[in-house]
Amino acid sequence: MLLAAVSAAGAHCAQQPAAPASVRPPAASESNATLEPRLGHPADEALVARWNLSVYPDGRGLPAGQGSASEGRPIYLARCAKCHGTEGEGGPGGTLAGRGALTDPEPDQTVGNYWPYATTLFDYIRRAMPMDAPATLSNDEIYAVSAYVLYLNRIVPLDAPVNAANLPRIRMPNRDGFIGIDAQLPSGEEPQR
Repeated sequence: MLLAAVSAAGAHCAQQPAAPASVRPPAASESNATLEPRLGHPADEALVARWNLSVYPDGRGLPAGQGSASEGRPIYLARCAKCHGTEGEGGPGGTLAGRGALTDPEPDQTVGNYWPYATTLFDYIRRAMPMDAPATLSNDEIYAVSAYVLYLNRIVPLDAPVNAANLPRIRMPNRDGFIGIDAQLPSGEEPQR
């Protein structure tokens, strides 16, 4: 019975047309000393520019736009709450709000008690959120959702505008809990490991 099924599958495959040369591996008879993967295509400048989204702690890379926590709340409830809870309290996507001590036996690393820079929040939301449709929020929506998450963590007021000029100046509670990769250490001092 099994042999008949395997034979039938083999006969079916034999009737299928051959894969185009661009997707099939080269035949043993082809004398190509170096094999190329034949995957994808070179990225043009426009594609690279669309994905060159790096945002740094000092604000370099932040786009124009603005939003407040009051503007971000309805966006958050529609696009983020199903994974992070209505008040950032957690869900399948993790906890965003809360300030429990990081010295607790099982600390909960949230935006409010762990993240060192507010610009990191904007950068992460822009690249990866919402999980079911990443990179679909406008810059204004990202500023607004960032402001709302910061508001949930008692870092910014409800109606304070958040934008490229002031987001890097927001002092996160754990800013001094990290050593930057390009931090200037006093002579003879080694980075903590």
